[in-house]
Amino acid sequence: MDYLNQQDLQFLLFDWLEADKLSKRSNFSDHDIDTMRSVLDLAAQMARETFAQNFKVSDEVEPQLVDGKVVLPEQTKQDLDAYRDAGFFAAGFEEQYGGMGLPFTVALAAQANFFAANCATTAYPMLTNGNARLIINFGNQKQIETWALPEVEGRYFGTMCLSEPAAGSSLGDIRTKAQHTGSDEYGERYLLRGNKMWISGGDHELSDNIVHLVLAKVADENGDITPGVKGISIFVVPKILPDGRHNDVAVAGLNHKMGYRGTSNCLLNFGEGNGAIGWRIGDLGQGLAIMFQMMNEARIGVGMGASCMAYRGYVQSSQYAKERPQGRSLTNRDPASPQIPIIEHVDVKRMLLQQKAYAEGAMALSLFSAYLADNSHSHPNKETRQADLELLELLTPVAKSWPSEFGLIANDIAIQVHGGYGYTREYDVEQLYRDNRLNPIHEGTFGIQAADLVGRKLSQNQGAGYKQLLMRISETTEIALTDPRLQGEIEHLTSAVNAMQQAVNALAAMGSNPAALDNAGAFLSAFGHVVVGWLWVSQTLNANDDSDFSKAKFAACRYFLRVELPKAITQFELVQRLESCVADVDSSLL
Repeated sequence: MDYLNQQDLQFLLFDWLEADKLSKRSNFSDHDIDTMRSVLDLAAQMARETFAQNFKVSDEVEPQLVDGKVVLPEQTKQDLDAYRDAGFFAAGFEEQYGGMGLPFTVALAAQANFFAANCATTAYPMLTNGNARLIINFGNQKQIETWALPEVEGRYFGTMCLSEPAAGSSLGDIRTKAQHTGSDEYGERYLLRGNKMWISGGDHELSDNIVHLVLAKVADENGDITPGVKGISIFVVPKILPDGRHNDVAVAGLNHKMGYRGTSNCLLNFGEGNGAIGWRIGDLGQGLAIMFQMMNEARIGVGMGASCMAYRGYVQSSQYAKERPQGRSLTNRDPASPQIPIIEHVDVKRMLLQQKAYAEGAMALSLFSAYLADNSHSHPNKETRQADLELLELLTPVAKSWPSEFGLIANDIAIQVHGGYGYTREYDVEQLYRDNRLNPIHEGTFGIQAADLVGRKLSQNQGAGYKQLLMRISETTEIALTDPRLQGEIEHLTSAVNAMQQAVNALAAMGSNPAALDNAGAFLSAFGHVVVGWLWVSQTLNANDDSDFSKAKFAACRYFLRVELPKAITQFELVQRLESCVADVDSSLL
């Protein structure tokens, strides 16, 4: 079965976003709506026939460290080889780099099928794509040819190596050192020594090479490093060097996880011997700025992965609810009459509607973010490119965190719909919950995204992204007021937007006061609700015929506006009144 509604996926792409019109741009001119649909159809078929078949295997047969090598099930390699042979590693890259030349929006939609089928296996190409794109954007020609192009082909895989055992997300405290040793045809060469923790895809035997992108601090002639983030640079450190030798990179251990078990997660030691050889990408001290390009792409990918797992949970619990008989209607007191499917019980309908609103709303947010990325790079109008970039930068922490937070809630509800069966390993929803639980953590925790949104993105460029958001919500609201279905519903979005603006005003009045971050988490969740509520209205305006599909869209939109958005208003009130009950607590009491 398909774990994503293919009609919905194509509706979002072509009816709502009109992504087929991207083919009019020179970057994507080799494609039209027919080729895009063909790619999506192939992705759905392959995901169903390959990745989905390995869903439980990749969970049950965890990566093992054997004689210094990380070993995974053979099915994982077979699936990724098929993915490579079909060209999906290359989907979102330009033809000059060996890519298909598809828009990022369409490539991400195709990858969504694989996320839904098996997120742990799909993590390898997601990380590899971001790694290759960073090298293409910031590396020299030799670095691109040596490491990025084989990644686009799918022969090499890639990682990002940021965290360290004692530093975690506090990147200014990393201790990995890089000692300059000269230069060669690949660029400025260094020897790296240090440890990196939580490295997804950090080691395996799935590809010909693994290209590590490593954050480290360049040591001076005395071996000292600069405190804080200013001294951080970024280096390409391959597992196998260009001359065929193994680099001085060793697996110190594997992290055994609650979910996402099919993605190897490693503690890596760089430089146990003579030092791991790496080449600097970009200028000295620009490591964080460069890495955040990969991080921001990965954050959209994480949001999409969370959306897809929520979506699969919804599809499977909806199917289960239609097939599972239990009880009778409240008006039927005849115990001899047939039982009804549980979907007829109002509480089950509520749970399914909530899942649908979260999963499809998260999917829309992920694809909309990808569409903004395409526009920011390729739109022919300079002002539109800038406006969409500003909105994308504002929404990136939301695109990562909202699907991760509410997609997980959707998976929790899917278990509840299944009842006791959902809590067993017989049904997929148990694993989906465990897998999705990682997404609020990796690529920047929920708290980090909240601090980023409130502390940086709201006020960035004099609030240009936020002004863009308000303008676009206003435009959608004006159109919605002309739709008879939405005239009585749009007031809920307007009320939430007003509450959001009052909260933003309260934050602005605080200036640089650190207490502005006291309720950042509440603001992020509520802000995401407003964004998704707006996107639900926008979707529904395009689903305007008499089909069951359009009726279902309207039902989910109506639910979200009436039931979910009032929750956001309550959270905005916390921000507006500068609630301090958490910050006031003495840490010793907890």
